[in-house]
Amino acid sequence: MHALWFRTTAIAVAAASILAATATSALAFTKPPANTQFDYQIGGAYQPMNSVSIVDRDRLASPAAGKYNICYVNAFQTQPDDAVWWTTNHSNLLVKKNGQYVIDPDWPDEYILDTSTAAKRTALMAIIGPWIDKCATDKFNAVEPDNLDSWTRSKNVLTKASNTAFAKLLVQRAHAANLAIAQKNTGELAPIGISQIGFDFAIVEECQVWSECDDFTDVYGNQVYEIEYSDNNRDADGNPVDPLSFFTAACAARGKKISIIYRDRDVVPSGNSEYVYKWC
Repeated sequence: MHALWFRTTAIAVAAASILAATATSALAFTKPPANTQFDYQIGGAYQPMNSVSIVDRDRLASPAAGKYNICYVNAFQTQPDDAVWWTTNHSNLLVKKNGQYVIDPDWPDEYILDTSTAAKRTALMAIIGPWIDKCATDKFNAVEPDNLDSWTRSKNVLTKASNTAFAKLLVQRAHAANLAIAQKNTGELAPIGISQIGFDFAIVEECQVWSECDDFTDVYGNQVYEIEYSDNNRDADGNPVDPLSFFTAACAARGKKISIIYRDRDVVPSGNSEYVYKWC
């Protein structure tokens, strides 16, 4: 009887320890504060306003002191300055069609990374994984892997499934480094963003323009961080509009629930003549 009690108790204690360890692991990273002022600085770091709680900067920049910091990583395409490095050292990890590199038509100096096979995804992680680790070492709180939707620009070389599989690897690496991780755009993946991929929050560009903001708030609630841009002078049907109207409409619809900002397309630093920043 005593032996059974001891054995049962030991099992219970062991189970409790496993649950506690799991809970600790699950809470090792912190999600960004919801519905607080957000500043998107991936085009160049600058001193944020005192009222800003969240700052998003390129992975090569230093985090902002006293803020929740998000580390921008171009995880599905190359950065313009790195194009020669990729073509010289890892040409086999870039999407090609008929022998030609496939580029992002909106950013013609960015090649698309090839996530099409498990072997290539593993090879890409050997490069991008350490970038994520460095975000953690540099004391960022979260990571933003950009261009999740690159399969739509790949001339049918990539698929939604291949990018989803790579996104899962990015999530695993971020969480292992105690970083939260954002879903960036790509409304068609929002329904599985948390449940199957493992994203923690969403950073969304121009969802007011494309009427897809609900796709993200339905899943991520108030942990959506919306960016509308000052050069959007046409609506989804091509009709001319005042770019500020998208931001105004977004603020009216969701400004009391989520973080929404208005930025110049190149997200240049403050002090630059092209700098635009509004918040609601």
